[in-house]
Amino acid sequence: MAPERPLLKDDADEKLLIEAAQRDPRQFAELYEHNFERVYAFIVRRVGDRFEAQDLTSEVFHQALANLGRFEWRGVPFAAWLYRIASNAIVDRAKRLAREQTGSTPDQPDEFDLEESEQRAQVFRLVRELPPDQRRVVEMRFAEQKSIRQIAQELGRSEGSVKQLQFRGLQGLRDRMGERR
Repeated sequence: MAPERPLLKDDADEKLLIEAAQRDPRQFAELYEHNFERVYAFIVRRVGDRFEAQDLTSEVFHQALANLGRFEWRGVPFAAWLYRIASNAIVDRAKRLAREQTGSTPDQPDEFDLEESEQRAQVFRLVRELPPDQRRVVEMRFAEQKSIRQIAQELGRSEGSVKQLQFRGLQGLRDRMGERR
């Protein structure tokens, strides 16, 4: 089973964590761990490419750490600040790609949906809790977008076995999501 993410009981906990990280950048790791999945989910939904989303997520946390001293607590979740950094990084990426391809720049993307990003982050956490074989099949099938045949060949299993692992993994996710609602 995957290690649990740090739980922040309330805004005061988050504020204390931020203040600690501002004094000692090594403390930023806990903020990173607490917010990584939601930021990644937010970005991957908008860029549609897993590798680009990984790069942008890394860039977001690098910028956040570099600018943490400027962050002022205003009672708004730290994730909102990270989403703003992510949104700007996505726009910058889109502008850069547009310039490279056509010389024009795109409009600002739609405002992000915090609830949807939280739900995606929850799904990522639940996938990590699946048994290893099921988790690997679900990741290969949906994150890496591989076919059943490709997964079977890569794992040295029959296609029926891969389908069964996928079915059990998805059923496990449904059950866990139902429990948490």
